[in-house]
Amino acid sequence: MENKITTPITKGLIITLIGAVLDLIAGFAHIKFEDWWRWVPSIVTFGAIIWACIYYANQMEHNVTFGNIFADGFKTSAVVACLSLIYFILSVYVIFPESREILMQKAREKMEATPNINSEQVEQGMEFYKRSFLTLSIIGIILVTLFIGVIASLIGAAVAKKNPVTPFDKPHA
Repeated sequence: MENKITTPITKGLIITLIGAVLDLIAGFAHIKFEDWWRWVPSIVTFGAIIWACIYYANQMEHNVTFGNIFADGFKTSAVVACLSLIYFILSVYVIFPESREILMQKAREKMEATPNINSEQVEQGMEFYKRSFLTLSIIGIILVTLFIGVIASLIGAAVAKKNPVTPFDKPHA
């Protein structure tokens, strides 16, 4: 019986669902905007993509190359990036609509804490942030997720056990 291989779409969906559950827990526990929490989703995604690479190699019975594993991990990362973007839009505009204002308030506080920025520059920065919030968020989510995915896929492909079979290795009859 042939082994059924889990697709990058399925693995990406699982990873995104884990991230969404963590985000919901953090939102309802009111820790979503704590400084320490902002690293948790990235760390979980990083580890999950490494797991996805190793899982792929295991499903392929280790008859894979570094490139095969990396490609599967990167495809999984791309799925996570797309689905995370959809979840982010739902989260900010439907589930936790107050989060946009909280993010803007935190940005204002950071700008005001910078000594060489005057109040007029703070207002200009906030106006730009309000106009560009969704665009900057989309770009940020995609770039950060893909960057994490590339690094995690490289690590996952490096640590996964590989025993590639080439056509030249087959015994002759």
